[in-house]
Amino acid sequence: MRTLKLTLQYDGTDFVGWQRQPNGVSIQELIERALEPIEGHAVTVTGAGRTDAGVHAIGQVASVQLESALDASSLLRALNATLPDAVRVTAVDDAPADFNARFAAVRKVYEYRIWNGPFVPPFERRYVWHVPQTLDLDRMREAGRALIGRHDFAAFRAAGSDVATSERTLRCLKVEAVNEKVTLMVAGDGFLRHMVRAIAGTLVDVGLGRRSIDSVSAALASRDRAQAGATAPALGLFLVRVEY
Repeated sequence: MRTLKLTLQYDGTDFVGWQRQPNGVSIQELIERALEPIEGHAVTVTGAGRTDAGVHAIGQVASVQLESALDASSLLRALNATLPDAVRVTAVDDAPADFNARFAAVRKVYEYRIWNGPFVPPFERRYVWHVPQTLDLDRMREAGRALIGRHDFAAFRAAGSDVATSERTLRCLKVEAVNEKVTLMVAGDGFLRHMVRAIAGTLVDVGLGRRSIDSVSAALASRDRAQAGATAPALGLFLVRVEY
């Protein structure tokens, strides 16, 4: 038995997310289906991040244990020959026997992409949240500084999340723009369900002048989801990188 580390990219538009679901096709299901004929029986693939429906990935990581002796490059070609074009395996690497893509991760980097212009170019429309009103990026940056560090992010998670604690460490939060494309980049030791999208929705409210800069730190302290902004749409979110 060998443990493999898979690195993946996918356009999440047409999928129900990473995790297997009864109501549609997931990325996990696709990878497991592609591996089954190679291994000769069903296998379980573990993802580093359980991306939601419509969320994309540039650098998702998964782990799987296989008995197959197929070399890494042949396995990569076999997987990509089976998977739909919207999902690609970009690397296959042998890993230590106890490697688990989810629990071994020490840092994850996400990007949330916004198109801040009067219209969205056709080739961007599947991957950005369209905010046509002018955003004040300096206000967004100032408000975002309150979120850096270790905090209880209960105000920025989906209701009903099943986690032991809502404390997380946000190591970096940047708001950058190239012409009309605004990118919110966040890096941390882990993220709650919808956390990045809730942060994006809240900071956009600040950028539009709908809420004060201080309201972000106040929402954080309240631990009340109703005190933060709306959850931004899934289509603008990308899992960029997982570090070990």
